[in-house]
Amino acid sequence: MRLTSKRRLYCLTETRFSFLKFASFCTSTPNEAEAMEIASILTKEDWKRLLETSSELKSKLNPETVHSVLHQNSVRDPKRLLHFFNWASHQIPNSPNLDSFSFLAIILCNSKLFRDANVVLSNMVWTGRPVQAVLGSIIRCYKEYKGNDVGVFEILIDCHKKMGSWDDAVYVFLGAKEGGFLPGLVCCNNFLGDLVRLSKLDLFWKVFNGMIDAKLVPDVYTFTNVINAHCRVGDVEEAKRVLTEMEEKGCSPGLVTYNVMMGGLCKAGAVDEAVNLKMSMAVKGFNPDAYTYNTLIDGFCRQSRFREAKLMIKEMHRAGLNPNHFAYTSLINGFTKCGNMAEAFRVKDEMVARGIKLNVFTYNALISGVCKAGDLEKAKALFDEMALIGVEPDAQTFNILIESYCREQNFFKAYELSEEMKKSNLTPTVYTYNGIISGLCHCGDLERANNVLESMIEKGLKLNVVMFTNLMKGHIQKSRFEEARRILDRMMGIGVTPDVFCCNTLISGFCKAQKMDEARSCLVEMVDRGLKPNAHTYGALIHGYAKAGEMEAVERCFKEMKGYGIAPNNAVYSALIDSLCKAGNATEALATFRCMSEQGVLPDLKTYTVLIHGLATNGRINDAMDIFSQLHEKGIAPDVFTYTSLISVFSKLGDTSAALHLYNQMCQKGVAPNIVTYNTMIDGLCKAGKIEKARMMFNEISQKGLAPNTKSYSMIIDGYCKSGNLTQAFQLLDEMPSRGVPPDSFTYCALVNGCCKEGEFDKALSLFSEMVQKGVASTSSFNALIDGLCKSGKPNEAKRLLEDMVDKCIKPDHITYTILIGHHCKAGEMKEAEHLFLEIQRRNLAPNVVTYNLLLHGYNILGRRAEMFALFEKMTANGVEPDEIIYGLMADAYLKENNLIGQLKILDGISVKDVVLDRSWSSLLLDAICKREEFSEVLKSLDEMAEQGLKLSPITCHKLVRSFHDKGSLETAERILESLVQFGWVPNSSVNSIIIAKNHDIANSESPGNFPKQATFEVACQV
Repeated sequence: MRLTSKRRLYCLTETRFSFLKFASFCTSTPNEAEAMEIASILTKEDWKRLLETSSELKSKLNPETVHSVLHQNSVRDPKRLLHFFNWASHQIPNSPNLDSFSFLAIILCNSKLFRDANVVLSNMVWTGRPVQAVLGSIIRCYKEYKGNDVGVFEILIDCHKKMGSWDDAVYVFLGAKEGGFLPGLVCCNNFLGDLVRLSKLDLFWKVFNGMIDAKLVPDVYTFTNVINAHCRVGDVEEAKRVLTEMEEKGCSPGLVTYNVMMGGLCKAGAVDEAVNLKMSMAVKGFNPDAYTYNTLIDGFCRQSRFREAKLMIKEMHRAGLNPNHFAYTSLINGFTKCGNMAEAFRVKDEMVARGIKLNVFTYNALISGVCKAGDLEKAKALFDEMALIGVEPDAQTFNILIESYCREQNFFKAYELSEEMKKSNLTPTVYTYNGIISGLCHCGDLERANNVLESMIEKGLKLNVVMFTNLMKGHIQKSRFEEARRILDRMMGIGVTPDVFCCNTLISGFCKAQKMDEARSCLVEMVDRGLKPNAHTYGALIHGYAKAGEMEAVERCFKEMKGYGIAPNNAVYSALIDSLCKAGNATEALATFRCMSEQGVLPDLKTYTVLIHGLATNGRINDAMDIFSQLHEKGIAPDVFTYTSLISVFSKLGDTSAALHLYNQMCQKGVAPNIVTYNTMIDGLCKAGKIEKARMMFNEISQKGLAPNTKSYSMIIDGYCKSGNLTQAFQLLDEMPSRGVPPDSFTYCALVNGCCKEGEFDKALSLFSEMVQKGVASTSSFNALIDGLCKSGKPNEAKRLLEDMVDKCIKPDHITYTILIGHHCKAGEMKEAEHLFLEIQRRNLAPNVVTYNLLLHGYNILGRRAEMFALFEKMTANGVEPDEIIYGLMADAYLKENNLIGQLKILDGISVKDVVLDRSWSSLLLDAICKREEFSEVLKSLDEMAEQGLKLSPITCHKLVRSFHDKGSLETAERILESLVQFGWVPNSSVNSIIIAKNHDIANSESPGNFPKQATFEVACQV
């Protein structure tokens, strides 16, 4: 049984190494007499003086003579031969031939002078001759001279490794093996270790398979390297299999083996399994070392399980081990990634207190964290602190800062840093330029990002696919798809080949924009270029198709994945579940989740979080909580996003008790709330009127080391305004600039609303002027001010404000005009209201149901029902759905005006839309229609409706016929039915007449439920 099922055979054919058998020696025959004379001189102590004074011998010295001296091997002192070789190399114009190098290296190795042999072989490699020729020469000379130490091959491998020629090193290893000279196990293990460390796994498996083919028995170091190789590619299952196999073969794993396995498990997210392995390791007599603990600490931090990470540090202290900068930097990195900078800096302070010197990696983690939090001043302070304590910044330090300044559009500072970077002998890398382009794209300055790219091309700098992908992504985020395609063409035009990630960026962009045909076209092009789609490709397509409701296309994508050998993973299922939830299909999402396990895919935390959020937002909070409870059962720790999703939903539902319970639970579990969590809690508490609790939550943000942002301030300010506490609201507004938090439109809008509510119009106007000056004035804040002035009986000020608004290029919307229309309608000023209504239409704004409602009420108060009817007709013609208030209003108006067609139309609207009204308008309308003295009026009205192309729905027809029938007017009911059949509004069937006759004695009821259901369904289905 082979060591690994994934072993790939890289057979080297006889042809490939045929030169080893058939290459010949140099054909020139040296002067044997001269070689013997030189060899004789070499036996003397003053050989160098004798050779240099012999002009005849010196003049005849050439590579062939040197080769003959070495080949005769009459000089028994290897050191003397080495000194002669070095002296002769400087005397002759041409380099010694390869066999001279080979003989000398073999002689030195036979004498165990490996350091000297290493120098000779290094010089041999530096001649630039092909590796095939070098290896061929050594093998021939080894056989001829009867070499007795394979160290010469091991040294040659090492020489190529030091030069970075890893392919040549592997060639030497396999060539030596083919020639029958296998390097020792120590050399092989070191070689494997170097290859896995550099992630050259294709070469790794060539060497390993060569070892196995040569029947070299693996030891603990070999197995450890193989486990490491599997872990490097995330294949922990295969790594675990190898660990089990080595024990079965009687090879006991060492501490390093266990550490490597734990590292692989942690990187794969299986931290709990790594902890179990640590425990089993201890049972076998291995005490964890600092590396063991550092690995687990890093694993816990990657999953934001900081409480357990801190427990590991305490356990280290108890074990007599001192955590080093790696353990603490892992903690800092974890805290910065989840935005908890206060904890990150507390860890930094602990490092200093314990005498652990901060290094560049620690500072880079801190600088990255504060940059992500938008605190560039703190980032610059940390950068300056590095210089003070003697920590040299590296390229990554500069790259983080440059990209962050670009995102803040502070290009002067970014340029200044790039110059400082050059002064520090750090050349701006491709990553630096990537950072600049990424920063420019992030802040929307795509033109400048394009210019940076073009300038790089002009300077002849080497561009990579990542740079073009970032630029494409920037354009895609702005929905500039044509430009993104142009960049793709430009990239290929200069010889940069798009990779799968680049194509996925374009496909994902099209999918998010619901341009599914274009996304499918990109997929086809991608395959035509020889690129294989991956799970991310299909994840984006599945997400897009599911969002569009094209479930057949989703099914097709799953089949295509199977054809490519791609197993749908958590990301794909998560995307599908997310799309189904967003489309309101929570039941299907839940079914997909349950199907995952059946397909052998275990849901991860992200999948659980997506489903929990989706179920909760679709109103299925009980199902969401059931899924949430499963996390504990599965041994999966919910993170800040899981908790925040549920807290958000409970806050929106007004259930602040449940939200607070979850908040307290996450804190107890060691999950640090982020700024989104706090903002969600503040918003929910404010809306529930619990302003004091909201303020406590707001204060806690700073106590936890987080920085409140504009949203945090805006929500607490809004809460104070709504509770009438303007003093506190304005105090917080004044505090914002000192905290570096700029107020936005929502902040001012909340204050304007609050001032208007309290009658503080001067303050409201002053705030609005400030908004205009700062360029944050919005229509919504303007509308709040207009509404406040109107409610306070100051319509003239409101009108002047409207004029100012237009002058200052703040566009009024339909809400602006609706507020003013409402005021004029209530005041009976319908002429002014009509003028504003016309202005709405002139500005191509769409009046909504509230606008029509106000106007109809205005006309109704004045008894101007003709205008009401005309406006109602216009409303329905414009596609605005009447609400229950308008239906009741119009029903009353049509009844008062005795307008039969109007009554029929309103009855039809109420019946079809199943409108719930505060009065039984449907019964009142039917009574009015049926109680008319002249039945012919009803028939005449129906005729008029038919002539106008109007039509009553089946349910209204049923109600009308049934109403006449129930009032004892069977003949009238039959005549009505005949007309309805004639108009084509109900089917021409005698069944209806028969049903009416048979059910003459059924109790009267307006509900169609008591009418035989078969008749109702038959009529409804046939129309």
